[in-house]
Amino acid sequence: MLIVYTHKITPRLTYIFKHIFVRILNTPVNFTTKIEEFVAHNGLKMTYAKAPLGKEFFVRSNDLLVEQGINDIEISMQKWEEDIPCFFNAGTKSSIPYDIFAASFYLISRYEEYLPHVQDANDRFPAEESLAFKNGFLEKPMIDIWAYKLLDALKVKFPEHEFEIRKYKFISTFDVNQAYLFRHKGVVRTIGGFLIDFFTLKLNSFWDRILVLLKISKDPYDTYDKIVSLEKKHKIETTFFFLIANFTTYDTNISITKNKFRLLIKSMSDYANVGLNPSYFTMNDEDLLKKEMKKMETIINTPVQMTRQHLLRLDLPDTYQNLIDLEVAEDYSMGYSEYLGFRASTCTPFYFYDLDFEIQTPLRIVPFVVSDTVLNSELNLSVRQAKIKVTELYREVKNVNGTFATLFHNELLSNYGIWKGWKHFYEEVIELVKE
Repeated sequence: MLIVYTHKITPRLTYIFKHIFVRILNTPVNFTTKIEEFVAHNGLKMTYAKAPLGKEFFVRSNDLLVEQGINDIEISMQKWEEDIPCFFNAGTKSSIPYDIFAASFYLISRYEEYLPHVQDANDRFPAEESLAFKNGFLEKPMIDIWAYKLLDALKVKFPEHEFEIRKYKFISTFDVNQAYLFRHKGVVRTIGGFLIDFFTLKLNSFWDRILVLLKISKDPYDTYDKIVSLEKKHKIETTFFFLIANFTTYDTNISITKNKFRLLIKSMSDYANVGLNPSYFTMNDEDLLKKEMKKMETIINTPVQMTRQHLLRLDLPDTYQNLIDLEVAEDYSMGYSEYLGFRASTCTPFYFYDLDFEIQTPLRIVPFVVSDTVLNSELNLSVRQAKIKVTELYREVKNVNGTFATLFHNELLSNYGIWKGWKHFYEEVIELVKE
């Protein structure tokens, strides 16, 4: 047990200390404002204040963890031992040169997303506006790296203490935005597809559509048996997020009224975790989100516990507040649609801290690291280049024994269209990162 002496125990302070010590460093932590209690403790202990009490392990505190609300914070980036970006300098008396607790809170709470910023075309917070992108550490789990630097310092101060190191974990997730490429689209969409293929001279697609509709060929996007077989073969945790919204410009999956689609969702729930991919317009519409959740619950016969926003549309804190109101347990939307890396600068699942109410909420956030569409469509990488990039990110996570979560789509395994040549990529990734 680590005991922390501080002048004021605040929700922000307890939240970030528990994330760093409990969830990353596997070390229980307690807090006190009583000097005599702190002095009497014989085990791990540290002071988090403006000045040390004596010669104990001391981190000079920034004011961020005792403030409330959102303020315009001036951040000056520096280097910790030449290679690790950091901010909130703690001075020479501090046992570590930066207040990594305040810095970590700033990043993990998504403080910057509450500040005025330019949104992208889909009303999202763009990666280019983030501190991590601007300072070149978007592809590093900076909070976890800082935590391990802190661990090294604690080991020097308390050489007799044995720290328990957490275990690395891999989580595989799939978004199903297009359950099938040709099947179950309805008469109007099917005829429209034929006409588009014909007049744009996509004759291969025209012919493939005929073969699939005549049940001579399997639909290219029907890759679910393969995904499930790989889940069993490699004994990995897999989750499917199904988009079941009514048809819109942005939500183009097949209709949930189709019995085959409902059977697909139900069958996948027998082999893997199933969650909801809330539609484009649910970002600020709790009523619409509630309707989609009820539809999903009638199919899987259990409450919806996991979500990932379609197109990763997040508007903090409103989107997460709506999920909390509807008792969703976990959300997997924490990442960017155009870049790889760590949106919240951590590879450790964490609980959303609501800066509006200054409380830790029960909503668990599972950040993802890699997206297939970013690798292929945004970065235009070859399969070989994509594997190299995944390897780099995997090493970043493995170095801190974090959680490596991936965002893929069922069409990744189709070997069709833009996914030609990517058929075996998913299994190659599994073999690389599963342990």
